Amino acid sequence: MLRYLALPTFLLAAACASAPAETLAVPALEPLWVAEGFQGPEGAVQAPDGSYYISNVFGDSGAKDGNGYISKLSRGGVIVERYWSAKLDAPKGMAILDGTLYVTDIDRVVMIDAETGSRKGQIPIEGALFLNDATVWNGQVFVSDSGSARIHVLDGETASVWMEDEVLTGVNGLLGDADRMLVSTMTAGDLLSVDADRNVTGIATGMEDGDGIGLVPGGGYLVSSWPGQVHYAGEGGTVTTLLDTTGDETPITQNDLTVFGDVVIVPNLRNGTVTAWKVVR
Repeated sequence: MLRYLALPTFLLAAACASAPAETLAVPALEPLWVAEGFQGPEGAVQAPDGSYYISNVFGDSGAKDGNGYISKLSRGGVIVERYWSAKLDAPKGMAILDGTLYVTDIDRVVMIDAETGSRKGQIPIEGALFLNDATVWNGQVFVSDSGSARIHVLDGETASVWMEDEVLTGVNGLLGDADRMLVSTMTAGDLLSVDADRNVTGIATGMEDGDGIGLVPGGGYLVSSWPGQVHYAGEGGTVTTLLDTTGDETPITQNDLTVFGDVVIVPNLRNGTVTAWKVVR
C-alpha cells in the first residue's frame, strides 16, 4: 500500500556550535511517498531496471529462520513483487556487482541473480557475528560486521577480513566513493573516510547509532541513525539533524538510508514502511 507524506512537522535542528564553519547550504528533505506492507525492511539497492530491492528481516534480526526475503519496489513506491527472492534468514545490506546481488545474512553473504531473483550460492563469513551493510568499492564487494568491528572483502566465492580496528566498534554503514570508503559507526556515532591503505580520517561525529550513508548532490553527506533520525554532515564536520522522530509516540526508525541521485530511500524496520524523500538545497 502506498500513501503520500504530509508536510513534516519537524524543523532543522541547530548545527553543532563547535564545528567548523560550512560554506554549503544545509539541504532539506522534501517528502515524496511512503510505501507500506513490509516486514522488517532494512536495506535498499537500485535494481538494474531502476526500481528498488528492499530487504525484509521479518523476525529476529539474528535468527536463522528462513523467513527473510527481498521485495521489488517501483520508483514511485508501489510494491511490484513482494517475494522477489525469498527463504533468506535476516537479510540486511545489499550491493550489486556484475549482475549479482550480494545480500548480508547474519554470518553469510547470499548471491542472487540481480535480474531474475534466483539464488546463485552463498559465501560464509568465518567469525562473523552480525553482518550488516554492503557496498561495492574498487571492483569488489565489502560488508560490515557490527558484532566484531570488522569489514570483510569478498573475492570470488571466498571472504577475508579487510580491516579490523577499535575505531570500527559498532560499524554499520558502508559506501564506496571514488578513492575512499565512507563508514558509519553506531557506538561513537562517527562518519569516517577510509582509503585503500586503511588510513582513517574522521569526517563528523555525534550521530549515535549511525546506519546508512548517502552523498548529497553538491557536497556533504546524509547519515541515518536507526532509532529515528536523519542527519546532514557538512564537509567541514558540522552536523545538522534534519529529521528526528525519536520523541514521537511512535518513532519511525531510519535504517539503511541510501541516496540515488537526489532521491533518498529509507527503510523503516520497526514500522514496516519505506520512505522516499527528495534532497533539495
